[in-house]
Parts: sequence; structure tokens; C-alpha cells
Amino acid sequence: MSSTGNGGEKMGAAKKKGQGLAALPWTVRFQVFALSAACDLSQRRDGTVNRSLFSLVDRQTHASSRPDARGVRSADVVVDASRGLWARVFSPSAEQAGTAPLPVVVYFHGGGFSLLAASSRPLDAMCRRFCRELGAVIVSVNYRLAPEHRYPAAYDDGEDVLRYLSTTGLPADISVPVDLSRCFLAGDSAGGNIAHHVAHRWTTSPPSNTHVRLAGIVLLQPYFGGEERTDAELRLEGVAPIVNMRRSDWAWRAFLPEGADRNHTAAHVTGEAGPEPELPEAFPPAMVVVGGLDSLQDWQRRYAAMLQRKGKAVQVLELPDAIHSFYIFPELPDVGKLDKDFKTFIETNTPDH
Repeated sequence: MSSTGNGGEKMGAAKKKGQGLAALPWTVRFQVFALSAACDLSQRRDGTVNRSLFSLVDRQTHASSRPDARGVRSADVVVDASRGLWARVFSPSAEQAGTAPLPVVVYFHGGGFSLLAASSRPLDAMCRRFCRELGAVIVSVNYRLAPEHRYPAAYDDGEDVLRYLSTTGLPADISVPVDLSRCFLAGDSAGGNIAHHVAHRWTTSPPSNTHVRLAGIVLLQPYFGGEERTDAELRLEGVAPIVNMRRSDWAWRAFLPEGADRNHTAAHVTGEAGPEPELPEAFPPAMVVVGGLDSLQDWQRRYAAMLQRKGKAVQVLELPDAIHSFYIFPELPDVGKLDKDFKTFIETNTPDH
């Protein structure tokens, strides 16, 4: 297991939590506060979501066939209208892309399985940035949300998007060539959890004659858990922004089957409370991004260690000062490091390497 970043400072970073949060730009602190407040107010005690209230801060944006200032355009693709499954496809202009086929990144957004959408403005902007910086076509999946659609709906949707790409491909108006043998799954937070499980499913029972080959998975602060309270969860409770135990427990109750606890195999994949998952030989190389100001960090490192025990290639990017969801705030310096390492991971994990 390779590791980049200063992972040796993770305990030292724990002593600087207040300093790290205060160092955030005021615009980021305001957005974090608004998002956290909206999340708390929207998560009802009966396990449902007040979507009307959350929509007040979850500003949406439409796809646009007109290239933005950096040459990125977007288009929405309906995968299955009967269940409202669609994806937003981000592509560079033909002039920027050149003639070589581009890799495809199928992206799953975060939001505790229950909030946000591919059309949420910060996520749309992030995928535009990925398209530009990675030199890839981004397919951002608008999967069904909990609690209206519990486990395994999000995993089913992710797998069906891959089947759609294999059988139908991308829209004809995507004017750049793509290489589906260089298909990467990526996701942040709950989306990272979805990316892992979709990769596990796809490589365990791949369709015959598929054009889609998973070349790698990139998990940005993936959302795994268990009944155990880890050191980081206890140490950062009430200190680290975005994720805390109350919000996290609510999200798992909303997503997991009725009556299941957090040791369910959807949440707990690292073997401490049950058997480790059996990963097929074709399970792809992984990049796992860990933030020192994220209370989920222990689960993320355990996940990377599990992959290593299974003989899988895994790269860990440690960002000691990163809060959960740092990647949606382009003004934060860790975003540049993420984009650079993400691009290198794609370039390294191709059929030619």
C-alpha cells in the first residue's frame, strides 16, 4: 500500500483542529455552517427528509450544451425514466480533447445517501473541474436517494449506469472520442461507498461482451462505518465539521434495511465485526483520500488496509488539514493536490501500463 501526503502527522493534526477550522476562508466557513444547519433541520426524527427545506440551500443548475469559460459542456442522459435514473455528462471541447480517446470517470456524489443531486451547484462545478483538470469525460450519476429508496437502490442504479454505457454508450452529441476500457469509478463520502460496492458487483459478475473495463476506483473520504466508535469519531465529535455521529447514525438508519445495524455489509467492509468481503481478481486498483479533519478517517484507513490484505493495489492520499467535503471548495489548497494525484492515478492505471 503506497501512501502520499504527510500521514505521519495525523496525530499532530488532531491537536490543531481549532486552528485548522479557524484557518478556513470565511466563505468556506459560511458554506459549511449553512450546509450543516440545513442537514440538521432536514433530517427529521421519524427518519424522513424535509426536502422542501433542504432545497433552500441546495441550489440546482441545468446542464448546458454551451461550453463554459474553460471549454467544458454538459448534457443530461436518461438511463431509466421509470425510476428517475439519469446522469449528467461533462465533456471538453473537441479542440481541447484532441484525437486520442479520453478515459471515462463515472462519479457518485455524496450526501449521506439521502441528500444532494448530480445537478447540485457545488457538485456540478466540481465535476466540471474534474473534466478540465483530469482530461476525462465525467458521468455524474443521479442515483435514487434514501430513505425513499433504501439499500440496495443506489448500488443497483450505479451498476445499471455501467450497463447503459456498455450497451448504449454516450450521447451522439458528445463530440469527443472515449475509451470505455479506461473507465474509473469515483465518489465522495457516501458516493465513495457506492463506488466500492458497484466495483465489487461489476467485477464479481461482469456482463458478457461488455465494453466497460474498470481501470480503477477513486474514493474521496469514503463513507464506511460500524457499530464501533473509532478513535477519530470520538476525538473529533463536536469539533470536525460536516460529519458527526448523530448525522452519521441518522444516515445509516435511512439507508440500511429496516432493522439493520451499522455492521451491515453495506457499511462495514473491513472485517472487524464479520467476514471481510471476497474481492474478485478483477477488482481494480484503488486510490483512497483521507482527511485529517474528517471523523471517518479511521474507517477509510481500515478500508485501504483491507484492500492491501486482499492483495489489491491501493494508494492512500493523506491530507492532514482536510475537512470532510473539502473537494467542493476550490479555494482550499488541498484541492490542487487532489486533482494532481487523481490525474496521475488515471494516467498510471491504463491498459497500456
